[in-house]
Amino acid sequence: MRASIFLLTLLCCAGATPADRWQPLYERTSPDLQTALEMRLNANREWAKLIRDRKMAIGLVDLSNGQPQFARVNGNQMMYAASLPKIAILLGVYASFEDGSLAETDAVHEDLGNMIRVSSNAAATRLMDLVGMRKIQAILQEPQYGFYDRKRGGGLWVGKRYAASGARIGDPVHNISHGATVTQVCRFFYLLAEKRLINAHRSEQMLSDLADPGLHHKFVSQIDRRAPDAQVYRKSGSWRQWHSDAIMVHGSQWRNYILVGLIESPNGEQILRSVLPAVEDLMMPADYIDDGSKIIARSESRRPSQVRRE
Repeated sequence: MRASIFLLTLLCCAGATPADRWQPLYERTSPDLQTALEMRLNANREWAKLIRDRKMAIGLVDLSNGQPQFARVNGNQMMYAASLPKIAILLGVYASFEDGSLAETDAVHEDLGNMIRVSSNAAATRLMDLVGMRKIQAILQEPQYGFYDRKRGGGLWVGKRYAASGARIGDPVHNISHGATVTQVCRFFYLLAEKRLINAHRSEQMLSDLADPGLHHKFVSQIDRRAPDAQVYRKSGSWRQWHSDAIMVHGSQWRNYILVGLIESPNGEQILRSVLPAVEDLMMPADYIDDGSKIIARSESRRPSQVRRE
């Protein structure tokens, strides 16, 4: 009987399902995508200098072919990220729903939507106070999440209310109050895409909060032009010379990816606007073109016929 059960188990395992093929993002690195990303970013002199100075970090996860591929530049460089780390508060709230320490009410869900979609500081502060800043920090460091990892340069961190008052607890490695690395933000969105952040139900709820951004700048401004019908999940941040953006795009067959950018530069807003089309060009098949208003298949383009002039 035991032998039969063992054999049945082996047969079930042999028929691998998508869940059986799960791999953490750290194991999804792609040498080809890494080389292409580095070459494309360093082709721009301004970006190349920022990268050398560790003031620009970019993370990319290509989700288009069923086998995610990950590449990053300055992936473990922790930087001040302004409002982007509000995704850590998002996680803290849903983890608290799940463990029963926080009641799931309409008011809390309204604050979650406002914190993410329009980056409300007041909503973020109320949610931090409900969960507790130290609990959020503990969740980020739990092995099941690992969003703050000292061995990997830090990561996501929220160490101050989004308000003038309150204690400040900088992260243990860099003493940053609101920080991130592109690697950990890519992991956050990747786990959501795989429905593995807390569990499938909570992942879907968090994705709902991240959908349909209310601020249309940085990466989103370019998606609005290039793929207006794409589904977008997004959180960004800006303060003084620090600019950040994180986006997950589900569009055409090839336009399925996660892109994260952290920039320290007065020109950071415009840099992020330019990074998205540059990165999309790495993934766009040869039979697509940019017609000036959006990306279309070459077969759909209508170019004026050439007139021969004598």
